[in-house]
Amino acid sequence: MTQINSEGGGKVVISDEIIAVIAAKAAAEVDGVTGVGGMFSNVATKKSIRKYMAKGVNVAVSGNSVRLAVAVTIKMGSKLHEVSNEVQRRVKAAVETMTGLDVTEVNVRICAISVERKKA
Repeated sequence: MTQINSEGGGKVVISDEIIAVIAAKAAAEVDGVTGVGGMFSNVATKKSIRKYMAKGVNVAVSGNSVRLAVAVTIKMGSKLHEVSNEVQRRVKAAVETMTGLDVTEVNVRICAISVERKKA
């Protein structure tokens, strides 16, 4: 759990799983990414997608700083370095915008390459 002091004098607590879901969703929206955490993007239920995607993201919070590691599946033929750089940029922006925390590191692990199968 990450605690953020509120301007209103109270506190806001954000679970690490929520940070992971934000990061996973941002990564999944990058062109060329077909899945996060080894999961392909065409899963049946939103609940199972969210739960599984969060497992593909490791979150380490220290004070107001966050380090993230994101495992992705990338479409065959994509430029791995370009897709990875975009994943880093979008994950950092999404987590910082939604939580107010400082993302110091986003490590991307390409865990698989997806190949589109042609229907016979």
